[in-house]
Amino acid sequence: MTFQVWGWRREASQVWAWVPDAEGRRRAAMPRRTPATKDPTAVERANLLNMAKLSIKGLIESALSFGRTLDSDYPPLQQFFVVMEHCLKHGLKVRKSFLSYNKTIWGPLELVEKLYPEAEEIGASVRDLPGLKTPLGRARAWLRLALMQKKMADYLRCLIIQRDLLSEFYEYHALMMEEEGAVIVGLLVGLNVIDANLCVKGEDLDSQVGVIDFSMYLKNEEDIGNKERNVQIAAILDQKNYVEELNRQLNSTVSSLHSRVDSLEKSNTKLIEELAIAKNNIIKLQEENHQLRSENKLILMKTQQHLEVTKVDVETELQTYKHSRQGLDEMYNEARRQLRDESQLRQDVENELAVQVSMKHEIELAMKLLEKDIHEKQDTLIGLRQQLEEVKAINIEMYQKLQGSEADLKEKNEITARLEEKTNKITAAMRQLEQRLQQAEKAQMDTEDEDKKYLQECQSKFDGLQKQISQKEKQLVQLETDLKIEKEWRQTLQEDLQKEKDTLSHLRNETQQIISLKKEFLHLQDENHQLKKIYHEQEQALQELGNKLSESKLKIEDIKEANKALQGLVWLKDKEATHCKLCEKEFSLSKRKHHCRNCGEIFCNACSDNELPLPSSPKPVRVCDSCHALLIQRCSSNLP
Repeated sequence: MTFQVWGWRREASQVWAWVPDAEGRRRAAMPRRTPATKDPTAVERANLLNMAKLSIKGLIESALSFGRTLDSDYPPLQQFFVVMEHCLKHGLKVRKSFLSYNKTIWGPLELVEKLYPEAEEIGASVRDLPGLKTPLGRARAWLRLALMQKKMADYLRCLIIQRDLLSEFYEYHALMMEEEGAVIVGLLVGLNVIDANLCVKGEDLDSQVGVIDFSMYLKNEEDIGNKERNVQIAAILDQKNYVEELNRQLNSTVSSLHSRVDSLEKSNTKLIEELAIAKNNIIKLQEENHQLRSENKLILMKTQQHLEVTKVDVETELQTYKHSRQGLDEMYNEARRQLRDESQLRQDVENELAVQVSMKHEIELAMKLLEKDIHEKQDTLIGLRQQLEEVKAINIEMYQKLQGSEADLKEKNEITARLEEKTNKITAAMRQLEQRLQQAEKAQMDTEDEDKKYLQECQSKFDGLQKQISQKEKQLVQLETDLKIEKEWRQTLQEDLQKEKDTLSHLRNETQQIISLKKEFLHLQDENHQLKKIYHEQEQALQELGNKLSESKLKIEDIKEANKALQGLVWLKDKEATHCKLCEKEFSLSKRKHHCRNCGEIFCNACSDNELPLPSSPKPVRVCDSCHALLIQRCSSNLP
């Protein structure tokens, strides 16, 4: 029984409506008066909204009772697409083209690609379909693909929000421009529960006629009972799916915990290796420190010898140059300057030794702290592994309990089906017994009437009547025996009903036990979340350990650079140098000798007129031109 969408014809403030007859025929209803303020477009919107509610509700209920993915031949699904097509067509503007007038819903649906980037795939696939020739066919294919993606509500919500863009395609009173459109979009969210598998390629979407079938929404008492059963079955299936999803989530969390434990073990081995390398580096640094101390002692001896030699030279120069007082004064001043420089060098070396000793103590303390932290982390890792094993055992027990509960549920469902069959049989037998009782009572009434008639009419036939009365008495005795048998049968049936009630109560107790098992399962989930929190905290502690190790590595590298700089120093004697190493000019009383504090070579004042801070001394010290250029290059390369 198919009807068009409610067709309205307005004449002289009267509304005519096509109403389905009791026999299914369409007839014109009597004209009824409507108030002058009633808008026919508002009535159309309300009717379309009600039809959308009915189609969406019927589709969800039938899909849940169906229990599997829907095909394109499923009648409620076809009716849903027809209703959606009528809702989208309501209030469309007529578009003038060069040859004809267009009025299709493909235009507003194309806007979704611009507003929602994920809808570009649907638009491209609809355009690539070979069998579609009309815009209406493309719009129908788009609706089917959006339902399969479970994003129809999201796409249409983007359209409804952009009223300015929709006004190009719809009139101001259209359904998509009013509140009814937002209500339909909200109802479409419920379709995300449905799984649909629609074949769009082989279907002829261009030539389909969109007519709504109202016979699907007429309800009977049997349909209401079936719906209640379907609701119960759907609730049981939802509980089963919920338990399965929880089990999957637990399995995924256990696998992720396994992977994280493996990564922690790998990082722990790496940390142990780095500790071993750091210990070896510390041993090497200690050896280098001993070598530096021995070299410093040698340098001190050489400086003392050099001081003695300089003193002898000064005495000889004082004796030889007594006549030239000015030269002697200059020599004396230069000697004093050299003494000051050498004393400063000695103080700088002693300060460097003190800094190195303090650095060594700090490194030893840092290593001890690192070893303690590593031992603590190893203990926490062992505890985490034990907790993971306990969680695994608990998950296995819960999985076994779930399997057992599912088997018990299946058995109980079978028992309930059998019990329902038994109750149906018992009710049928009770009805038959009641019918027999009614027949027996009618027979008794008939016999009493006949007895009265026979007594009044024929007293002469008294003997025959006595025989008939004896026969009737026998029949009454048989009927009484039948009644007794039926009473016993009723008692047995009542006992069976009590037994069934006991079994039902037992089943309810078992369902309560299943609910308690679910609560235990939720408690275990909470414990699992707590373990995850502990795991994250330990990960943060490990990260802090790694940061401390990196800082200690940087300190060790700085110490190495300082030691390398100290090792590279070769302090050249004043007697060994007669010319400047860079300009190769000969030294004299006016061109004095100057040591470079970086390389230890001797240069003139012009070639060593630079000062820079070195790792050995934080204060700026005299440096030659070549060392100055090298040190500036290193600083520029180290900068980020």
